[in-house]
Amino acid sequence: MTTRSAAAPDAASPYTVAPKRLRLLLVLAGLSGVSPLATDMYVPAMPDLARSLATDASGAQLSLTSFLVGIIAGQLALGPLSDAVGRRPVLIGGSVVFAGFSLVCALAPTVAVLNSARVGQGVAGAAGIVVSRAVVTDLFDDRELPTVFSRLGAIGAMAPVLAPLAGGALLLLVPWRYVFTVLALMGVALAAGVWRWIPESHPPDARLTGGLAPSLRAIGRTAAQPAVLAPVLALACGGAAVFAYIAGTTFVFQDIYHLSPALSSLVYGVNALGNMSGSLAYGHLTRHRSPEALLIISGVLATTGAAALLLLQTTTGSNMPLTWLCLLITISAFGLFFPAVITIAQSRGRAAPGATSALLGGGQFLLGAAASPVVGLFGTQSPAPMAAVMAVSLTLGTLAAIATKRTYGEQRQSRERVLGEE
Repeated sequence: MTTRSAAAPDAASPYTVAPKRLRLLLVLAGLSGVSPLATDMYVPAMPDLARSLATDASGAQLSLTSFLVGIIAGQLALGPLSDAVGRRPVLIGGSVVFAGFSLVCALAPTVAVLNSARVGQGVAGAAGIVVSRAVVTDLFDDRELPTVFSRLGAIGAMAPVLAPLAGGALLLLVPWRYVFTVLALMGVALAAGVWRWIPESHPPDARLTGGLAPSLRAIGRTAAQPAVLAPVLALACGGAAVFAYIAGTTFVFQDIYHLSPALSSLVYGVNALGNMSGSLAYGHLTRHRSPEALLIISGVLATTGAAALLLLQTTTGSNMPLTWLCLLITISAFGLFFPAVITIAQSRGRAAPGATSALLGGGQFLLGAAASPVVGLFGTQSPAPMAAVMAVSLTLGTLAAIATKRTYGEQRQSRERVLGEE
C-alpha cells in the first residue's frame, strides 16, 4: 500500500508545518474525544434524566451501556470499512450521523428511545476513535508516530476531566436535554473540520476491494499476526484496568474516604494531569528508548502502583493519601502505556490500518466493559476489589507487553532471513 513507513525516511510529511499539524491534531483529538464527552458530560444529569423519562437509576444507567455497545460494534465495522472506502467518507458520515442521533437523544420521549439512540450515537461516534488512528498511521512514518500519538493522548487525557465539569456547568443553566444538543453541534463542527482540514489519507489504489465483507475479513488476517495481536491484547488488558478505575474510584474517595464531590473531582483531575504528563513524556522518551521498551517499563510501573494498593489493603490497610499515591502512579504510567501500545500496533499493522485500529479499540472497550461490573460485584466497602481487578489486568497487560517485544524480535529475524535468502 502507499502509506508512509520507516522504509521511506526521506519522505517529508506536509504536516511538519506547525499550523497544518496543529489543525490536524485538534480535529483528530476532537474526533477521538467526542465519544468520551458523550459518556461523561451527561453523567451529572442522571437523576434528572431518570425523573424526566419516568424511569429508575438502572434504566438511566442503561444508556451508558447502550452507548458502549455501540462504540464496540462501530469500531469493529467502521475501521475496516475505512480501509475499503477511504477515511474521509467514514469520518464525515460518522460525525453527521453522530449529530443526528444526539438530536434524537435530546428529543427522546421515553427511555427506550433514548437507549436506542445511544446505541446509534455510539456506533457513529466510534468512527472518530477508530479512523483517526488510521489517519495518523497513513500520514506519518514510524519515526513521527510516537510524537503524534503522545500529543493526541495528552489532549485526550483531559476529556474525562473537562466533560463532567462542562456538563455540570451547563446543567446549572439548562435541562439535561441541552447536553445532547451541544453534542449534536459538536458533531456538525467536527464534520466541518474534517471537510476543511483532514485530507483523504488512504488513496484508491491502496484500498481493499470487494466491499465490506473483505474489509471485515481483514480483521481476522490482522489478528492472526502475532506481532499485531500481542499489542492488541496489551491494550485490552490496559483498558480493563482503566474501566475498573473509573468504576471504583468515585466509591473509594466519596463513600470510603468521605471526600466531597468537589474534592473527589480534584483527585480525579490531578490523576488525569499525571496521565497527560506521561503522554507528553512518551514523545520525548522515544528518542532514547524504543516504544516496545517503554511499553514494558510503563506496564511494570502501572502494575506496581495497583499491586502496592492491593497489598496495603490486604495487610495494614491504606489511608486516603496512600491510596491516591498508588493510583496516581498507575494512572500516570497509563500516559506512557497507551500511546506506546497504539504506536506499536499501528506501525506493525500498516497493511490495514483501519482493521488494526478496530482491533485495538474493540478489544479495549470490550474487556473494559467486562471488567467494570466485577469491581461492584465484590463490593465497594474497600479499595481492594478495584485494586485487585487493576493489578490482575495490568499483570496480564505487562505479560502481553513482553510478548510484544518478543514478537518484534521474531518478526525482524524472519525478515532478515528472507532478505538473506534473496
